[in-house]
Amino acid sequence: MSTPKIDVHVVSSGILSDDVLMLGESLIKQLRIPSQQHLALQFGSFRHSVTVVPVPRYEGLRISQTLARRMGIYSGTPLRLLYQQSTRTLALGPLIGVLVSRDHSNQPDKPFGDITMFCRELTDACRSQGAYVYFFTPNAIGSSLSSVEGWVYTKGWHRLSLPAPDVVNNRLTSRKLENRPVVQQFMGEIKRRFGAHVFNEKFLDKSEVFDALKKDAGLQKYLPESHSLHNYTMLKSMCSRYSTVFLKPVRGSLGKGIIRVSRLGPENWQASYATALGTKRQTFGSLVKLFSTLAGKMKTVRYLIQQGLQLIEIGGRPVDYRALAQKNASGKWAITSIVARTAGSQHFVSNLARGGTLSTVRESVAKSNLPAQHRGDASLRLSRAALDIAKGIDMYIPAHFAELGIDLALDTSGRVWLLEVNSKPSKNDNTPLKEGKIRPSVRMLIQYARYISGF
Repeated sequence: MSTPKIDVHVVSSGILSDDVLMLGESLIKQLRIPSQQHLALQFGSFRHSVTVVPVPRYEGLRISQTLARRMGIYSGTPLRLLYQQSTRTLALGPLIGVLVSRDHSNQPDKPFGDITMFCRELTDACRSQGAYVYFFTPNAIGSSLSSVEGWVYTKGWHRLSLPAPDVVNNRLTSRKLENRPVVQQFMGEIKRRFGAHVFNEKFLDKSEVFDALKKDAGLQKYLPESHSLHNYTMLKSMCSRYSTVFLKPVRGSLGKGIIRVSRLGPENWQASYATALGTKRQTFGSLVKLFSTLAGKMKTVRYLIQQGLQLIEIGGRPVDYRALAQKNASGKWAITSIVARTAGSQHFVSNLARGGTLSTVRESVAKSNLPAQHRGDASLRLSRAALDIAKGIDMYIPAHFAELGIDLALDTSGRVWLLEVNSKPSKNDNTPLKEGKIRPSVRMLIQYARYISGF
């Protein structure tokens, strides 16, 4: 169904009353909108009874100033128009709300810190596609779930009261914020009451991901052996099978808190800790002594224990890959980008926050110690693995995801492995942003929002 993009023009309330819309005659014919009859106008959770008056040789929509203010629309806003005959509803949209962790009202030029530029980019991309986006925090959700205090960008950042959105992109970066009752209630209520869609609605933890994907025989080839670490027996059993194992905090991100356990001799073991300043190492005369040091940490942190892999390296530094998987304009998973990340000189994790560097898949493979016979289709194999894993997450984890950061690795025999899946892929470490440039990943987000909301 085609949803034409139109410009909304705001007219003084003295000239046009709140319950009359003026719409181009050709659009009325194209969408078969009955004129001079009562219809429901819809914008996100906003509903209002109107009649439509045709205007010859005019392509846009005129609404009164008071109506525009109630909807949070300013003159010249480009939107999509959808007429649903069965309910006699004229819908404008899609209205997209991006839920972010915090805002800084005292910094009007940079209200969202280091993701402000991404928010500007998203606003520009929405204007070009005829969607309306605003940004809000958990603190902006009021007692009335049908309106939200949101930020919009038009010649600067402004705060307005806006209807609850058709689509929410959950970009909260902390589990604590996400689990706040007001946030959970808001997301549940707008889905029930207004038929809204919420995507990336929850964090993933590492155990949940590996346990879910194990159920699929076709995905097992990508999964290093992994278990929840509860006791010494599990550590001993994994260390008897692998000369290196990794302990990963189940809820960690950015490589924080990862511990590498390596065998140095028949009885000697080394624990390497990933810290912001580099790798800290500790040697133990027995595995029991090493475990007793870990036991203290295990009281507060749940760990996943994972088989150590022989990753490809560049100059002795391990390399891994971040694939961005997104749902596209027809609701199907696609791979938007894959970048290689090489660990910093003092680190064994490759995150940019830990001094890692980015390159293309081709460059990384060419410089690495991957044998020549495994190089040719490395890019294709990484893409296929990321796509398989994204579909697996969708199938086995009961939540709505539309964007996943999938961390993969290649071992020295060319095999692809899954390291972890992130449901809140960072918006400030993939590619440098250029003023005015809209990345394919941002365009894809809006195309998917249009798809699920019917626009």
